[in-house]
Amino acid sequence: MKLTVIIVNYNVQHFLEQCLHSVRKAIKNVTAEIIVVDNNSVDGSVEMVKEKFPNLLLIENKKNTGFSYANNQAIKIAKGEYILLLNPDTVVEEDTFEKVLKFMDSHADAGGLGVKMLDGKGNFLPESKRGLPTPSVAFYKIFGLSKLFPKSKLFGKYHLGFLNKDKTHEVEILSGAFMLLRKNTLNKIGLLDETFFMYGEDIDLSYRIILGGYKNYYFPETRIIHYKGESTKKSSINYVFVFYKAMVIFAKKHFSQNNAKLFSILINFAIYLRAAFAISIQFLKSIALPAFDFGIMMLGLWFIKTEYEKNIKFLEGGSYSNSLVSIAFTAYILIWMFTVYLSGGYDKPVRLFRILRGVLVGTGTILIAYSLLPEAYRFSRALILFGMSWAIFSYIISRLTLHIAGLKSFNLNPDKSKRIAIVGKQSEFERVNSLLKQTNINTSFLGFVSADSDGINHSNYIGKISQIKDIIEIYKVNEVIFCSSDISSQEIIDYMHTLVSAEVDFKIAPPESLSIIGSNSIDTAGDLYIIDINSISKAKNKRNKRLFDVLSSALFISFSPILILLQINKLGFIKNSFYVLFGLKSWVGYGNENNEHLPKLKPSVLSPIDAIRNENITNETRNRLHLVYSKDYKIENDLNIVWRAFKKLGL
Repeated sequence: MKLTVIIVNYNVQHFLEQCLHSVRKAIKNVTAEIIVVDNNSVDGSVEMVKEKFPNLLLIENKKNTGFSYANNQAIKIAKGEYILLLNPDTVVEEDTFEKVLKFMDSHADAGGLGVKMLDGKGNFLPESKRGLPTPSVAFYKIFGLSKLFPKSKLFGKYHLGFLNKDKTHEVEILSGAFMLLRKNTLNKIGLLDETFFMYGEDIDLSYRIILGGYKNYYFPETRIIHYKGESTKKSSINYVFVFYKAMVIFAKKHFSQNNAKLFSILINFAIYLRAAFAISIQFLKSIALPAFDFGIMMLGLWFIKTEYEKNIKFLEGGSYSNSLVSIAFTAYILIWMFTVYLSGGYDKPVRLFRILRGVLVGTGTILIAYSLLPEAYRFSRALILFGMSWAIFSYIISRLTLHIAGLKSFNLNPDKSKRIAIVGKQSEFERVNSLLKQTNINTSFLGFVSADSDGINHSNYIGKISQIKDIIEIYKVNEVIFCSSDISSQEIIDYMHTLVSAEVDFKIAPPESLSIIGSNSIDTAGDLYIIDINSISKAKNKRNKRLFDVLSSALFISFSPILILLQINKLGFIKNSFYVLFGLKSWVGYGNENNEHLPKLKPSVLSPIDAIRNENITNETRNRLHLVYSKDYKIENDLNIVWRAFKKLGL
């Protein structure tokens, strides 16, 4: 057998499905086998492979063994003369395998080979070719010199930016997303080092290939799409820690003691520098808009107060107590902002109606509270009503300004932002169009671009695939969906690469699939349209969950003298009530488990397992219950779990 394709999967079912479709086409003229190693996914990946690709070899691990271990499992039973390590979030061209195998056969010194990789918009991925991350190379990358001078032979060694990306070169490091290896080379240098759980193993293996007397090649005569970022969120702080720690392991293994120590110091400095920067940016982003709203409303209220005192209330002189007004205005604004938040006014996309509703509800709340205050603390209902008007005005003007500035998150007409062209045959157009309708994706335009000569009389027909560039320009298309059953991967990549300068997003609809996959940039996870589920990550559900926690905690604290008698751990019940009230915990979630593949939740007192009176819950059942809870969230689910496990609220 000529080739063994090994794909390690972890909770990326839809990307894996698309990858396997492209691989199956690419092995048509090659004697090859496909091995999928699943690292205990809970997203239906295993079931999908068994149903749609029954002829490939599937290894089902009962825990996440890591990338290196899983690949080694497959390599040990591989029959191919060549081994290809391939990421599940990739798409290969139909002739990719034929071309790379021909090159390897004609270059006996080649131990490994990588290809030209493009992201989901057709942009070249610089990690297609890399240099050895020595301390100096790592220093230039960490401190941005490689980014400032990408083509410099001194500063650009990490991504070898000085080498022509369209020509074949001998390189030091290959990408683990597509790593073609000669089986005899692996027999000589050994398999992947399982010390590396997820990152760094490709660098280590590439370097050992060179140490073994072989060469690594960058081969750009074929291309793949790599939806970088889907399996791992590369902008996350956790990624920074894991990746750079892998670099330290590599340095200790291959560099001299002094160099390894220097590298370790440099890397650890970079880790905490990047982490601090990421946390700061995240914090500033989260508070920037609320802080701006608070400041604008406070300035407006003080201006209104001053004019009201001078022209209406105190014509003969005098003023309200500044200290009393300061407290009152702060309380008003916080109530307005809180009710706007609960109304969905801070959700994306922006809806002005939600903001208006929130301010009106907040005003009603303020007036009710005002009426209950002692006479000494009341000073003006008129200022509350004037303040309400200013709050509404300031919210609307600020959101309109951000909308006019062109910020995508503040687009007030998001339903009109999707202008989609579907490229394929008429039958696939109908299928994909139907799928889009089920995903709640709103479009202002949807056109059919024929992959052949059919569909000319179709009501949505706007042209042929050869006219795609003009179609995008004339119809102002901002998203193109390719039907992969009707268009080859090579053609799709060609068009993506040709249209890379156009302001359009690209997605691919695999045949007979309920998913449409794409990626907007190399820094984002792949975008995925699937039939809509009520995910807990939706802003509305996150808000409802938090509201349930706050109200229930307040209720529990108020009636704690009675409710505490029903608890197993009475002191723990009081502590947990305050933890949940102040947002340190949630009543229901995944417990204290770290489910990285599911939407992030706070540590919780209870989990769905607590609603089941069964002590013998397997890990597989536990994972599936967590998945179901996160995919289809309802506030009544939390209520039911709390009710059924009420006596455990102190544990």
